[in-house]
Amino acid sequence: MSALTVTLSRQLVLEVPVQAPDGAGGYARNWQALGTLWAEVTALSGRERDGGDVSMATARFRITVRGASVASSKRPAPGQRFRDGPRVFTIQSVSERDALGRYLQCLAVEEVVT
Repeated sequence: MSALTVTLSRQLVLEVPVQAPDGAGGYARNWQALGTLWAEVTALSGRERDGGDVSMATARFRITVRGASVASSKRPAPGQRFRDGPRVFTIQSVSERDALGRYLQCLAVEEVVT
């Protein structure tokens, strides 16, 4: 069994979506910070889509953080996101990265208008 080497060297803010009244009878989605997690961010793939006047670049990342129980607010979940300054990584899935659950692997997407 080989040792898993993980370098948690980036601080990311874990955010959860919250609904707030938009003043017109509906709701707007805002984001609330749950806390800061140390992470390892690894780029996996990327592509660019041409939309005429606006193009969109999409990149997929594996973001590794320390393990947390399913009931913990420090455990990321699909639909939440990580923020690194102006960069936003939308979480698509979360699973244990190692058999002991010491680390969680989050597959996330970053979209940027180009």
